[in-house]
Amino acid sequence: MSGGRHRLLTDALRRELPPLYATEHHTDPLIWAKFFTPWVGWTWYAIEYDDEDLCFGLVDGFEAELGYFSLSELESIRGPRGLVIERDHYFKPTPLSKIRTKIEARRAREHDPRLPFGGRGR
Repeated sequence: MSGGRHRLLTDALRRELPPLYATEHHTDPLIWAKFFTPWVGWTWYAIEYDDEDLCFGLVDGFEAELGYFSLSELESIRGPRGLVIERDHYFKPTPLSKIRTKIEARRAREHDPRLPFGGRGR
């Protein structure tokens, strides 16, 4: 999709997201949007957007790391029974440090041998 038209972004969110490299010198930039797979534990957090297709942000998959991701690629992914990647409609702009802390705490619980199933539930 060209011209910045993606189903994952509203016009308002498109206007709010800083352009690429706008926050590169910020120590704790805001995350503006959260995209997730309803069928596995992958999440993409958008910090910047090029107004076309490319976002920079935090990707929480096998590891949690900063990087670039393509909205058109996210929109092309299909899960079981045709599930698609969704945007969290209730997500509020949040500092990167707060999201990283939540991810670290969740990962620690998932690997806690004192909890049933290592903290992952069933």
